[in-house]
Amino acid sequence: MTETTTVTATETTTTTTTVRPYQSYVYAYPHKTAYRPLADRPALRELWADERKDALSLYLHIPFCEVRCGFCNLFTRIGAPDELTTRYLDALERQAMAVRDALGDADPVRFAAAAFGGGTPTYLDAGELERLCDIAEKRMGADLRAVPLSVETSPATATADRLAVLAGRGATRLSIGVQSFVDEESKAAVRPQRRADVEAALGRIRDARIPVLNIDLIYGIDGQTRASWRRSLDAALAWRPEELYLYPLYVRPLTGLGRLGVDADAAWDEQRLALYRQGRDHLLAHGYEQVSMRMFRRADTPAQGADDYACQTDGMIGLGCGARSYTSGLHYSFDYAVDMRQIRAIIDDYTRAEDFTRAEVGRRVDRDESRRRHLLQSLLQACGMDVADYRARFGSVPWDDFPTELAAFAERGWLEETGGLLRLTDQGLAYSDALGPELFSPAVRAAMTAYEIK
Repeated sequence: MTETTTVTATETTTTTTTVRPYQSYVYAYPHKTAYRPLADRPALRELWADERKDALSLYLHIPFCEVRCGFCNLFTRIGAPDELTTRYLDALERQAMAVRDALGDADPVRFAAAAFGGGTPTYLDAGELERLCDIAEKRMGADLRAVPLSVETSPATATADRLAVLAGRGATRLSIGVQSFVDEESKAAVRPQRRADVEAALGRIRDARIPVLNIDLIYGIDGQTRASWRRSLDAALAWRPEELYLYPLYVRPLTGLGRLGVDADAAWDEQRLALYRQGRDHLLAHGYEQVSMRMFRRADTPAQGADDYACQTDGMIGLGCGARSYTSGLHYSFDYAVDMRQIRAIIDDYTRAEDFTRAEVGRRVDRDESRRRHLLQSLLQACGMDVADYRARFGSVPWDDFPTELAAFAERGWLEETGGLLRLTDQGLAYSDALGPELFSPAVRAAMTAYEIK
């Protein structure tokens, strides 16, 4: 019999009523708002000299979109005038050559996964997408046909010629941001699109025969009901996507919805929780497995290697002005902004840059932060964390390293330990966006608080 330690709680437990469930989506730790200019501007060659390079992840960032949705706080700009895409790809190629040179040839360099993100990578036309793939392959040495390659797209840019390029160059996964199949909800989210155009784009994607289709949906949109949410879920399921991501709507500073003065309150929290549970149960009933609070994978979908971008693991090479790179001791990138004018200025600086041999902005990651990061990234996955693996990595056990945090999670009914795994309960998964931020270190929390949003 498997030994299990847990504090039981139903999904309507009162132990979590004082905890706001939607505090922050933790997709990387530390967050970029904890990054600062690096006074020593360390050389990339020195940063990567002692790192393992036999299973790297490669991420290429394209910071352009045809529109900016009302909820979006990603590093992206609308449009690319005056041959900006050409100048951006020129800079991306210069950066790729500098980074590949910095990796050296003393140790074998191999990429185990690749991704194109944004923005919208398919904002680039077919010829530019070919060039993007060439940069990844010829400049960085990634064999795109031999590794999982994930690409983000949008209904307006998922054209047949672009999809043909991606399929031909080895794309194994295409992720499309639909958000809602209800036109009125799309309008409320400040995302101008029609369901007919979305359906046509999905048809083209299936015709391209890229193995994995992911559809993003959002719950918590103004005017959304259980019935309308069910319509979007069923419309997505009609395409039998291999993956579905269900995102709670957030309203962040400097976004379109943020400027409209939309505020979160307890009633909205309850609505989002109810819609999350409805969506989760509906997908589970239709043969999907829950991978995390957001991610659901069809049970018969073959494994695609590292999850999406493998963006939570050491050994990430990020190219482009919105990309991050990770070594075991430093996370680094370029400057970060949300405001459109600031983003345009950063992109312009990037396209003019000639020297990409040093890290400019980032944050050091010490052993304590590494423990936190490993615990956080593991707990937020439905499969949980292997305690023996944690001990092998760090020479300690998580209950000793994080007694206060883990005890609080267990008391709320969020956490259980069973069969050597530390994992979230159903209630814990539902509260992932509250649990994640509680694992931030005091130093990271202070840096994020001090960050001036721009």
